[in-house]
Amino acid sequence: MKKQLKAIGLALSLIWFWSVGLSAVTVEFWTTQTQSDRMKTIQLLMDTFQAVNPDIKVTLVAVEENDMPKQMAAASAADSLPGLIEGSSELMLAFGAEGILDVDNVSAMVRQIGKKRFYQGALKMVESPTGGSYYGLPFHGWVQGIWYRADWFEKAGLKPPTTWDAILKAAKTFYKPKENQYGILIGTKAENYSEQCFTHFALSNGAGEFDSKGNLVFNSPEMLETLEFYAKLARYNPPGPQTWRARDYYLQGKLAMFFYSTYIMDDLALAEVAAGSLTSDNFPSLPAAAFDPELVDNTRVAATITRKKAGGYGSMVALSLVKQSDKAKVQATKKLLAYLYEPASYITFLHMAPGGMNPMLRDIASMPDYLNDPKGIFKRYGRTKIEEIISGLDSIGSFTIVDGKTFPDSGKIFSKRIIPRMIFAVTIEGMEPKAAIAWAEKQMKKVIEE
Repeated sequence: MKKQLKAIGLALSLIWFWSVGLSAVTVEFWTTQTQSDRMKTIQLLMDTFQAVNPDIKVTLVAVEENDMPKQMAAASAADSLPGLIEGSSELMLAFGAEGILDVDNVSAMVRQIGKKRFYQGALKMVESPTGGSYYGLPFHGWVQGIWYRADWFEKAGLKPPTTWDAILKAAKTFYKPKENQYGILIGTKAENYSEQCFTHFALSNGAGEFDSKGNLVFNSPEMLETLEFYAKLARYNPPGPQTWRARDYYLQGKLAMFFYSTYIMDDLALAEVAAGSLTSDNFPSLPAAAFDPELVDNTRVAATITRKKAGGYGSMVALSLVKQSDKAKVQATKKLLAYLYEPASYITFLHMAPGGMNPMLRDIASMPDYLNDPKGIFKRYGRTKIEEIISGLDSIGSFTIVDGKTFPDSGKIFSKRIIPRMIFAVTIEGMEPKAAIAWAEKQMKKVIEE
């Protein structure tokens, strides 16, 4: 009898799960974390969510950030937009301006999670131009800086690379191409990394895309001066159009300075993470090298660059809800969004890249579970240094914000990669800076008028 009841119970359970499966609401989640190991972790989080919420099915889709605008446009045309997306604040501003985001529910979720819990500098980066509503919820972010060989600088008697003059002097000093050694790494390829490096310099020179009234002011003396200086610095780069990948030169002891986010922290501290940069696979000119355990101690970071003003730069990745007509899908997507901010799931997500993915909620940043990352990276750097880096998210700058006002058109410009194309034209193709800036501003006007 017991066996029969057990069999009946099992059958009823299977029927229940089957019926729930048939009626489950499907949520499509697009993430820009395309690496296979990160996808596995996120899928595990999704599996856990689905186990607790068997009436919701989550379809996880990896999308390269550079491809996100095209993919969203294609999905919109096919009436198959995702419910939840993860991407840069610039992309959120662009999508928000296009009217495809569920601004009301996003803003409601900001309030539900707790507006004061977010770092205010990060929250400002996804605020709508009218204020009071939001195009996304800050999820994780990084602070950019010039990571440099402090031991080389000390030996050469050079000041830290915190000013334009100090940076240029160091780049020249350490540029020894015959010895396969280079002075600096800045982006020159037509992609996002180049714009990130360039923006840091532009902000330090008081240059921007818009003024506080929303007028396009890209073609300015300050911007021209920045581009000319950037082109001068690029002469001390490793050869060829360069992107973030040339960090390999630094990890193999062949580079004095490089622009990078806090994502580099684990590469500097752990041999197994640095392994991909210690081969000759990416650059035949690099013969490969052993991991240098002292490199992390010999490295310092200059997060602020000063010329006319102190300039800091960082990037923030946000989550956002895409407009959906199905109310059941809206509720399911909001439930998934809230789940991703629960401490256990949030910290698991952030620990995919300790130091690179910094929390956007203040209370998470000080939690022992967060500071105790599986790789032990935070222990290597120390709690004080970690909290200092994260606190920089209160005051990071970008072209999207001027005098506390947000301009979504900057996000649209970012998505078209106009600045990276301008940089490539000058540093690699030899175009005159004046002509390049005039071309870039013309392209920006076209984007704004679309």
